[in-house]
Amino acid sequence: MNRAETFDPRTHQGPMPSPCIGLCVMDAGSGLCKGCQRTVDEIIDWGVAPEARKRQVWLAILQRRAAG
Repeated sequence: MNRAETFDPRTHQGPMPSPCIGLCVMDAGSGLCKGCQRTVDEIIDWGVAPEARKRQVWLAILQRRAAG
């Protein structure tokens, strides 16, 4: 089980942790990383994104996983 399956960004206190799990392979069909389910732009922006944006990305990841 990875962090995206157990992490809840709606209740997390403090800085948002990176969703990266070290499996960095982009899926050509979906445009998402196979490991963390982020887009290239979300990955590039993560380091400078405000916490509110990081929370939005985490919520998008959870929706992507649920739609799976």
